[in-house]
Amino acid sequence: MQYDYLVKLLLIGDSGVGKSSLLIKYSDDKFTPHMAQTIGMDFKVKMLELGGRRVKLQIWDTAGQERFHTITQQYYRNAMGVILVYDATNQESFANIRRWAAQIAAHGGEGTNRLLIGNKADCDPDKLAVLPDRGRALAEEFGIPFLETSAKSGLNVQEAFVSIADAVLQRLQSKEASAAGSTSSQVLRLSSKEAGQKRGCCAGD
Repeated sequence: MQYDYLVKLLLIGDSGVGKSSLLIKYSDDKFTPHMAQTIGMDFKVKMLELGGRRVKLQIWDTAGQERFHTITQQYYRNAMGVILVYDATNQESFANIRRWAAQIAAHGGEGTNRLLIGNKADCDPDKLAVLPDRGRALAEEFGIPFLETSAKSGLNVQEAFVSIADAVLQRLQSKEASAAGSTSSQVLRLSSKEAGQKRGCCAGD
């Protein structure tokens, strides 16, 4: 299908936080309670319209296990947006977000958009290990947006992927506008320089 922009997104986080479930909920609107662990990488493609532009989303789902980290690091550089996911019922997965953020800083491209997600937000309150305020505070520390999601109920799943895709698109369009403005100013400078040279040539006539 024809599209105006290709946006590459990456899902990262500990194994079992629900990255694959979020991706399948968003791409196919399905939820499977017992997902098999991702081996290496998996990806889905989704088309959407943002601001009158057709956008092709290529969403990569990474394996959270340590043994796959050298494989997944290769994808950081090409990612335009990264979604960091933790499990709201798992304190360790939240603590490890700092390590994942460091991976983006070390291997990601410059200016990569990021989003922090606290998944399984619809859990039984007794099982909640990470309160929303803690997720929000960490996101503020990183200077990135935060959302609580549930792959099971669909809470904020669409919003999460659309918001980061939109942020990437705005960044790309801003870059294009700056490049176009820079080119225009160069053309203007060249034109005025040439005009000055012509006036100089004719000065002695």
